[in-house]
Amino acid sequence: MLRSTAFRATARAHGLRVYARALACTSRRELQVGCSASTVSQHRPYVAPASNAITPIEKILLDTIKATGPISFGTYMQMCLSHPTEGYYMKSTQQVFGEKGDFTTSPEISQVFGELVGVWLLSQWLYAGSSRRLRLVELGPGRGTLMHDILRVLSQFSAAREAIESIHLVENSPNMRQRQDELLSPLAFKHNWDLQWHASVDEVPHDPTRFTLLVAHEFFDALPFNLIQKTQGGWKEVMIAPAESAQPSSLNPTSLNVDTTLNPSRNPVASPAESASRFRRVLSSIPTASSTLLGLSSARFKDLPAGSLVEISPTAFKIARKVGELMHGAGHKAESSAGSALIVDYGGEKAFGNSFRVRASHHCEASAAANVSCLCRQAFKEHKIVDVFHRPGECDLTVNVDFAYLKEALAGVATPLGPLTQETFLTRMGIAARVDALRRSASSEQRAAEIEKAANRLVDKTGMGSQYQVMGVVSARADESSVRAEERWPFI
Repeated sequence: MLRSTAFRATARAHGLRVYARALACTSRRELQVGCSASTVSQHRPYVAPASNAITPIEKILLDTIKATGPISFGTYMQMCLSHPTEGYYMKSTQQVFGEKGDFTTSPEISQVFGELVGVWLLSQWLYAGSSRRLRLVELGPGRGTLMHDILRVLSQFSAAREAIESIHLVENSPNMRQRQDELLSPLAFKHNWDLQWHASVDEVPHDPTRFTLLVAHEFFDALPFNLIQKTQGGWKEVMIAPAESAQPSSLNPTSLNVDTTLNPSRNPVASPAESASRFRRVLSSIPTASSTLLGLSSARFKDLPAGSLVEISPTAFKIARKVGELMHGAGHKAESSAGSALIVDYGGEKAFGNSFRVRASHHCEASAAANVSCLCRQAFKEHKIVDVFHRPGECDLTVNVDFAYLKEALAGVATPLGPLTQETFLTRMGIAARVDALRRSASSEQRAAEIEKAANRLVDKTGMGSQYQVMGVVSARADESSVRAEERWPFI
């Protein structure tokens, strides 16, 4: 990567001209100030009081294990979040996003986040020549707030507004699709944009004749993963079994090349004797085909010492590869770029071994049928980590994203830029200037203070500003350094 002063100056000059214009003309939306940002505690895991109540997902999982044996962490996570009727994201009564939901994401905190993401996407289209028609794609759109803000930015430019043909939302929850439709349909109808939904990114067609702008915000962290451990006998998979039948296993992750700071081994997850969990971790007796293949999937894992734990998501690898193909127009001999993408998520450019956790929430409520108060909210208020096996299906689950693994998935089909911390990305994109403009136009001093407070949360180096990583994806180049300076900004 070029690091010279001249290169930085050139990129900054090109980038800021586009950004300044966009920031100056972007219209306001009513700022939504939510609860505290999601945080990661390093205290002892929360010990839930004993309860005989069982969640629907718990019963399904226990029945599955009884019939087929221990399950993978990927199966557990997928069932908890995406079961067709009982999954956390699939329930029609579940309020997930926003001030009344279980947690507040960056787009819900401040309109500035979505505006700056929109400005970056707009700049990529302009740098590509702005001659092709546009289509926008979002993976896991939530309530649609981020896409709405992006479209609001693009619509301020007549060329971009008229170039947009379609909006593709990758979402498999009927509940979330309805919420997205309610927010985005009026804008799409007004400008005659085609609004489409897809159950998976594989359904989004390759179309190098269109310039694709794709965004994935807090999408990869919710994908199922496998937990594997390196032993003297090879890579073995850590599985999930019922607490009453499982045997204790020694799963103490090492610190070499594997991040364990989110849930240090000195504070292990509470055992069945200490908590109400009906599940526990067990280690496969011999290497499995999947654990062996996953252990060999990255050269970075080769030199890890015995005892190392690694969280690997083959689903994330596959989707990242698909994103790269959409940017490159796989299967077509297109010399020019077919698009640009932006990925924003928890994690870092390294492997993680113990980051799987219940996501911090401020409205994690229990199933009405169970008539039991969910203790997630209380636990996070007391800065404690909730056992990931507590009340399956009723609290959100997340795992840190290994951005180095995503970059490996992009090899040969697209060029990754970054990642940068969210604080660095937003600062270089001009968040200070945008917040200053919003404060000056605020209806009151109190409103101005709310705007500034919300924006500060996005760049807080002790919170969201460092927890989130931002990675750009552009078309494949023979050498990453061949990406033009203006196209690379702010990933310098």
